[in-house]
Amino acid sequence: MTWDDDATGDDRREPRSRPSAREVLLQVAGYLGLVTAVVALVVGAVFAVTVWGVAAKPGGFAAPSAAGRGAPLPPVTSSTSDGDADAAARTEAADDPNAVTGSEVAPLVEPEPEVEAAPVVEGDWLSVVSDATGIPARALAAYALAHVAIAAEEPQCGVDWTTIAAIGAVESGHGSHGDSELQASGQVTPKILGPALDGDGVAAIHDTDGGALDGDATWDRAVGPMQFIPSTWEQWGADANGDGVADPSQIDDAAYAAARYLCASGPMTSPEGWRGAVFSYNHLESYVDKVAGIANGYADALG
Repeated sequence: MTWDDDATGDDRREPRSRPSAREVLLQVAGYLGLVTAVVALVVGAVFAVTVWGVAAKPGGFAAPSAAGRGAPLPPVTSSTSDGDADAAARTEAADDPNAVTGSEVAPLVEPEPEVEAAPVVEGDWLSVVSDATGIPARALAAYALAHVAIAAEEPQCGVDWTTIAAIGAVESGHGSHGDSELQASGQVTPKILGPALDGDGVAAIHDTDGGALDGDATWDRAVGPMQFIPSTWEQWGADANGDGVADPSQIDDAAYAAARYLCASGPMTSPEGWRGAVFSYNHLESYVDKVAGIANGYADALG
């Protein structure tokens, strides 16, 4: 018997014998092996795509770098100083400074020297960001102006207001540590003073300023909302608010000095550079991680 009764000549197939039980089992095993291999390939491909996709995302299998992500430059406007307003008033009062009245000559009005107007953070930005982050508006203004100033002074640095604000949060709660309060002037009262650096569980730093900043003529103490020790303030202190005094207890001065100090470590535009700069502020990896978390929280709050 053939498989095709109509086949003739060379077209006929040889009679096919019935396979044995062993052969059937081997065939079934072969089919099962093939199916298993295909399933394994599919599962492996899906797993590989999943791993690749997750690992490429921050927070996936690849641990994210604990570093600040940064934020755009805050918007600022120029303020008009009282001196400019006074000069304008005097100019308006003298309609014709060269006019002659009888035998008297009206005094000439000497022009005031031009003074560059100080930048002011836009009120709408302050309101929105303060509400979103919980940073007091007065402190936020200081951090934002420090960002603007250091970006102009050292554009290669890359430090931004979120990092400065995060350090301010850790160091003093934005000038609210203990009984201290941040005034509208930017002054923190009473002064925020750290413990005496007398070597008892802390570094030993003998007095370097005669107690002028920290009130301690024996040991140095960290001072102000950004917690500068006197010797460091001597090098990096700044007069950011233009009152003629570099004061570590005034938040504009302190925030700008902190930005300058951080930038001295080099560019902060990479995770390594950012961590190195913040580590220079406080030599603890846990401190760097904490500042990174707070800074990124501020950035995330803005969407």
